[in-house]
Amino acid sequence: MTAVPAFDDTRAPGPRHVAIIMDGNGRWAKRRHMPRVLGHQRGVEAVRRTVRAAAELGLSALTLYAFSTENWRRPEDEVSALMGLLKHFILSDLDEFARNNIRLKVIGNIGAFAPDIIEMIEQARDRTAANTGMIMAVALNYGSQDEIARAARAAAAKGAITPETISAELDTADLPPLDMIIRTSGEVRLSNFLMWQAAYAEMLFLDVLWPDFGKDHLEAAIAEYTRRERRFGGR
Repeated sequence: MTAVPAFDDTRAPGPRHVAIIMDGNGRWAKRRHMPRVLGHQRGVEAVRRTVRAAAELGLSALTLYAFSTENWRRPEDEVSALMGLLKHFILSDLDEFARNNIRLKVIGNIGAFAPDIIEMIEQARDRTAANTGMIMAVALNYGSQDEIARAARAAAAKGAITPETISAELDTADLPPLDMIIRTSGEVRLSNFLMWQAAYAEMLFLDVLWPDFGKDHLEAAIAEYTRRERRFGGR
């Protein structure tokens, strides 16, 4: 069974691991009578702001839902534009990640992407692998049902199938337990994202569209988290 590192439970009561479903790029553009691709471009700017804010606010891990297994169903020109934005983001922001001691992790099956994108992702992971600061996990071609099925098969191949052995085979096995999921745009669902990990995570659904999300929203989400009592099924 894969060894999972122990994380410090003596730190301040704020969350260690926050995940975000970055929703609303298309609606942001539509409200401004702009092409959808401009909404995605502004969404990338929100990613930059949020990654910087998360590191400044002391998160151990930030997981971002960037491209789901279902997103392949979108129009071909939109998928192509998203791939271009992904490449541009890696090329333009990798130096900043390296300088700020951020480690890039990718969850999901990147084998479906074009070879040049796979190579860029692997190079980015390798370059930041020794960094010891915040982990930025990006979900690419990710679907939680697929992840759970893969983890169950891997656990079965090694022996007993239990919640513990499945957890050890998840894409997020080396991350701290998930504390909070934030979804922007007002939608209230998980959309096949971190469903196993979210068993006892706090959830926060915001009306703000993703391109408008920033440090103030993340700070408010963390403050909301600290006000909640987490009982994990207890009384």
